[in-house]
Formats: sequence, C-alpha cells, structure tokens
Amino acid sequence: MTERLEDIAQAMVAPGKGILAADESTGTIKKRFDSIGAESTEDNRRDYREMLFRTTNAMETCISGVILYDETIRQKAADGTPLVDLIKAAGAIPGIKVDAGAKELAGAPGEKVTEGLDGLRERLNEYHGLGARFAKWRAVIDINDDIPSDYCLRANAHALARYAALCQEAGIVPIVEPEVLMDGNHDINRCWQVTEAALNALFDEMYAQRVVLEQAILKPNMVISGKKCATRAGVDEVAEMTVRCLKRTVPSAIPGIAFLSGGQSDEEATAHLSAMNAAYDVAWKLSFSYGRALQAAPLQAWGGKSENAADAQAAFAHRARMNSLAATGKWSVDLEQSSA
Repeated sequence: MTERLEDIAQAMVAPGKGILAADESTGTIKKRFDSIGAESTEDNRRDYREMLFRTTNAMETCISGVILYDETIRQKAADGTPLVDLIKAAGAIPGIKVDAGAKELAGAPGEKVTEGLDGLRERLNEYHGLGARFAKWRAVIDINDDIPSDYCLRANAHALARYAALCQEAGIVPIVEPEVLMDGNHDINRCWQVTEAALNALFDEMYAQRVVLEQAILKPNMVISGKKCATRAGVDEVAEMTVRCLKRTVPSAIPGIAFLSGGQSDEEATAHLSAMNAAYDVAWKLSFSYGRALQAAPLQAWGGKSENAADAQAAFAHRARMNSLAATGKWSVDLEQSSA
C-alpha cells in the first residue's frame, strides 16, 4: 500500500499528541550527560533513549513521532529490537534529523546558515529504508540590533525549501524549522518582527521550489521576549502575539504547527501552547515538538543509573501528559501540580 505523505503529516499532529525531539547530536547529548555526571558512551545514549521509548503510557497516548539522530536510527535496544521498531510498536512515527548544523554565513558576521544539502537525496533514501517517515532541518536566526539581515533570512529559507522538496521526493514528510532564537535582550515586538520576516521568506521559497504544503509540518519558535529582556511578556500576550503572527504568514494548507520550546522552562512551554489552543480558532493543529522541555525532568531523575529508570519514566510520562493536555487547550497549573 502506498503511504500518502498527507496522511503521515496529519498523524504527526494528531489531536492531543506531539513530537519528541530525541535528535541531539553526540556533542549536545554529551553536554546533557555531563550535567548529570553520566558518561556519554554509545550504550548509555542507547539505554537512555530506549528508556524513553519504552515509557508505554506516554508514547502511546501523547507522542505522535520521534526525531532521531543518525546514530540512534541505526541502534538496537538491549534485547536486540531496533529502536525504530520500539517507536512503531507504540504507534508513533520514526523521524530523522538530516541537517549538518548551522555554520558561519559568509559575508555576514554573527549570522549562520544551516548546511547539509550535499548528498541529501541519497541520505534521505537510506533513512527511508531504515524506517524514517519524516525529517527535520533547523535554521538558526539570531537577533541583535543589526541582525538578522535579509540575506540571512533568504539563505536559510532557500536551504529549508530545497531540503523540503528533496524529502517529499523521497517519500518523507519535512519538518521545516526556522528558529528565531530567544537568547537576547529583545522584547516581544522585535521577536514578532523577525519571526514574521523569517516565515514570509520561508513560504516564498517553499512556493518557488514546489514544496507541497499539505505534506509538510512547520516547527517555529513562539513569539516571545528574549531571555535577557527586562520586561518579559506574560502567557496571554505570548499566545496572542504568536497566533496573530502565524495567521499573517502561514498558509492554511499546512496541516500543523509543532512548536519548538527554544529555551523556555518546561512549564512555560506547556502554558503558552495551552493558552493558544484554549483561546484561539486557527486553520492548523497547534502541537509541540519539544526536546529539552520533555527530557530535562527525566534526565535529572535518571542520573545515568539504571535503578532510576522507573522514576525517569514517570517524569517523562508527566511532561508528555501535560503537553498532551496543552495541545487541546486543557492544561492548568492545578493539573500540573496535582499530577506531579
């Protein structure tokens, strides 16, 4: 039976479900493991991720898909079962990170462009054979007084669109991720301005490069104040500004928007998503594609020790359930505290 990319995209944003981003590079997961005093060996990385994928109550009811790293999509669980098969058995869709990271953009000091297009067609075909049915490519857009430039926005949009077209050719749904970083001291209005420009550039390129919008998922930042901003916007303002920005820029043909957490605290990312779903009627499903905001709590509970696996799985199940509620606008602080 032929797999329709439209059906896969819809399943990725199924009601009350979201995507677990478990695609940390070897360098990134080493930093996470360093923070808990665990050694970043291949077996430890496998054991940690296997523990998450075997959290049955979370995976079956709250997680629609899992983004994997090249190492992980090839790994087998301790009992010899491919990790991809664990994900499928839970009813979730395996995905794969395919970009080669953000590198300095020539002629644009302080700005970056994501690389990895060379050989991508062949890699996508291999990943499809390994079980991946969606992929992810992240662009990084920083904000300060002088950036981003139009050059940076267009260079990243062009790469995202080329990647997306190649994915669809290979029978893989592309997640396009133009992340406007929240690291600076900018206010929410500056984030709005940059996010609007980045999304307009992205969809111009996707149209020009014949990407089928019904077969793609958008993974944007929320419109939010920078971490160092003196007066950070509250939950309702973030929800209102984010939805308004998306309505101005994102075509209704896109099946769903799976937000990145982007450095927000666990509860902050959940609260913002729930506020959007509770208060606004939009053309797309609003869901989550969180890495750290789903994993920080279980990582701390695990601590690199197998005897802590049950506690870590409980922490993961809690965060997954809270975000599942947020994806339908039903999360609350009371539920957060009573279920913790």
